[in-house]
Amino acid sequence: MKRRRLIPAPPYSTELWAAEARLLHWLTLFWLGIGLVVLFSASYYAGVIESGDGFYYSKRQLLGVVLGLLGFCAAIHTPLQKLMKGAAIGFFLFLLLIFATKIPGLGMEINGATRWIDIGPFPLQPSELIKPFLILQSALVFNRWFRLTMGERVGWLCLFGLALLGILVQPNLSTTALCGMTLWLIALAAGLRYKSLVLTALAGVGLAALSVFRNPYQQARILSFLNPWADPLGDGYQLYQSLLAVGSGGIVGSGFGESQLKLSYLPIQHTDFIFAVFAEEFGLLGGFCFLLLLGVYSILALRVAMKSTHTIHRLIAIGAMIFLVGQSLINIGVVIGVLPTTGLPLPMFSYGGNSMISSLLIAGLLIRAARESQSAEVVAIPHSSEQTPSFIRLVGDHSSVSTARHRPLASPHHARKDALAQRRRTPNFLRHLFRKSQSARPPKEQAAARAALAAKKERLKQRRQHRLR
Repeated sequence: MKRRRLIPAPPYSTELWAAEARLLHWLTLFWLGIGLVVLFSASYYAGVIESGDGFYYSKRQLLGVVLGLLGFCAAIHTPLQKLMKGAAIGFFLFLLLIFATKIPGLGMEINGATRWIDIGPFPLQPSELIKPFLILQSALVFNRWFRLTMGERVGWLCLFGLALLGILVQPNLSTTALCGMTLWLIALAAGLRYKSLVLTALAGVGLAALSVFRNPYQQARILSFLNPWADPLGDGYQLYQSLLAVGSGGIVGSGFGESQLKLSYLPIQHTDFIFAVFAEEFGLLGGFCFLLLLGVYSILALRVAMKSTHTIHRLIAIGAMIFLVGQSLINIGVVIGVLPTTGLPLPMFSYGGNSMISSLLIAGLLIRAARESQSAEVVAIPHSSEQTPSFIRLVGDHSSVSTARHRPLASPHHARKDALAQRRRTPNFLRHLFRKSQSARPPKEQAAARAALAAKKERLKQRRQHRLR
């Protein structure tokens, strides 16, 4: 009995996928595995203190991982055309649930924000789960933007704005800004007018400024970001402890599980500031390796976008890259003090089942776009004048496949070129014998040949005059 039969076969094979799809698939699973390991280290002490079980957060995270992987597998094996049909339903469903968080008794408030719906042991966060449907629906709308009527354009813009407004009033400025930037960049990639995009960007900046002025805690975050050492025990405490954790990691880090700042010093160390624990335990080298992973992931996503023969595939790839790589870079920027403190989790690292499901669904959409981008259009290249192989060019793959040889269709121009080429290849004494044999033909045959040639010339002349008319 062969040993490999003892190992259960994977549910699917990636052998026939495009290179980008295979690499993105395995990088996503590698990213997920590293994230689960780091979450176990970052949340163990908090689990012991809060519930007496160090595996408390890790076990709850596995539920989100299982559901996310089911959606991940469904996304990479379902054609995008079918996914587009359900995009509007999912978008409207989670749009309603975003506003349902404000209903008393249904919405659940945590740290002053009502972003969750209490449905038992697994709270629902609509602002996270709407992200994959926002990518699909915005790609579908902006792909056919110039074929929509003015009323349809205004209607979809109002719906997208309504979704952003619903997330903003939770309040959740960081997720609102990320979703707004994603919509803006998808519209930019779809070729919308620059004037409209500039006006939209200015309106978004103005709305964000209004939100900051109306919410004192957002103002405190910005002020503490500018100088966290001015109040290290007050508003700047979170960023101050985060910088201490990152700095104490050194070059190679303190070792897995050896972080000291996660021991009740660094707040929310297993969610928004999990990268600080990662940097302390794995040091500058570990942080650089993770940034390298993000760089490779973004390059592959850009290759998928550039090689896509359909605009909608390109828009989906860009949206997925922003939500995965862009959100990761924003989270890292917050942890190291480059950006103001936000509530964005680190995809596939931070604790949260909703974020895990959303991230895996978005990764599945990206891989599906990579798989479908290898399906190229078939374009036949016309034959040349000589006997050369005909080619079928694969536009998406930038390659050509040779087929059988074909004789080109006869035409006066090609026939004359062939005669000249044959004449150049014929030795002089053979041409002399050929002319001698032609001159030895009877006069009647020569006259018939001349008459046929004259008639052929006349027919060609008439065809030329007919085309000129």
